[in-house]
Amino acid sequence: MASLLFYDNPVALNKETHQKVKIKTGDSHFKFAKQTNSVVLAGVEFTEAAKEYPIVFAEAGENMVPVALLGLRNEENLFVGSDNKWDARYIPAFVRRYPFVLASGADENQQVVCIDESFSGFNNKDGEALFEKDGEPAPLLKKALEFLEEYQKQYLRTSQFVKRLRDNDLLQSLNAKIDLVDGQQFSLSGLLIVDEKKLLELSDEKALEFFKSGELAWVYCHLMSLGNMSSTVDRIAKVVKKVSEKGKAKK
Repeated sequence: MASLLFYDNPVALNKETHQKVKIKTGDSHFKFAKQTNSVVLAGVEFTEAAKEYPIVFAEAGENMVPVALLGLRNEENLFVGSDNKWDARYIPAFVRRYPFVLASGADENQQVVCIDESFSGFNNKDGEALFEKDGEPAPLLKKALEFLEEYQKQYLRTSQFVKRLRDNDLLQSLNAKIDLVDGQQFSLSGLLIVDEKKLLELSDEKALEFFKSGELAWVYCHLMSLGNMSSTVDRIAKVVKKVSEKGKAKK
């Protein structure tokens, strides 16, 4: 899972280069995520995300991260409709921070604020300005910077959560076969979930660590979210049906 997943042209934000830039946002600006079938989640998001998406764990380079499954097939986001609106009550922070993102600077401890210049709402005419005339951040950018700072904090906290899971050998492979109404079948692989049996076998000391950190609640939100697999399959069935109906209409 790349941190710059749908950022086609991210550039460092500059008060001179982007002085006149405006950002036009709206509920139909999610085209950028249309071919993204999963996004990274922070642990603090689990409570809301678990109501709508299956939450699993996936490898991201040398790291392991929790992700919300937005689709079960490659390049398919079942939550972005033909109108480019997001079809769910909760939108993951990974998506909401777009077109802004923090990237590593020349110094590995330095974080640079970047913006994706390929974003459809990026222009010089309509929307909210990034900078004031004196070069200071405008309200939109101030809000974005606060969001990115909090996102980074939660990302680091989530990394510690995943490390705790791995250190206690609590992750197991998820192997599932999906059967669609049209007879198609495919398998899910390369994903991990918490092994509840091993979780219940933890020593009192280890279990208390999860409880006091608040991460035990995250674990059970994750396990409960797996029930959303069936509703995700239902979404695929609707897509397959629409494609089939369009095909028949053209004949």
